[in-house]
Amino acid sequence: MKFYGFILFALVLGFMASCKPAVTTKALIGKWKYVKIEHSNASPPDTMKKAELDEVVPYIQFTPEMKYLIVWGGKFLSHGTFTLNGSNMNVKEVLPDGKTRDFVFYVSELTDDKIVFESTGPEGSKVTALRASKF
Repeated sequence: MKFYGFILFALVLGFMASCKPAVTTKALIGKWKYVKIEHSNASPPDTMKKAELDEVVPYIQFTPEMKYLIVWGGKFLSHGTFTLNGSNMNVKEVLPDGKTRDFVFYVSELTDDKIVFESTGPEGSKVTALRASKF
């Protein structure tokens, strides 16, 4: 019986260690400059590096009102709202015709000065960005 208790304890401990804190709006708020974009599902896989991105200066900005804005080459590329669920950011993008599109960004890393988020599917991408005050 002690053996099963030990196994259960080890499983619970392993599960707790694999959990990471949920992403919060407070941690996201601000402007994040893209420094790397990976398209691992492309054929062949493709990566935009910092030098290429420096030419178009893309960034994403999150507001306390749970809104986001993406700018690319000085032009608005995308905007909408988001909600958070653990490490998932549920995005509702407002399209030019007024319709909306829903998708999910998975936030795989978030520190005070760095965020890594990714989308899935055939056109999925992984973005690494630095907080605006850090560049």
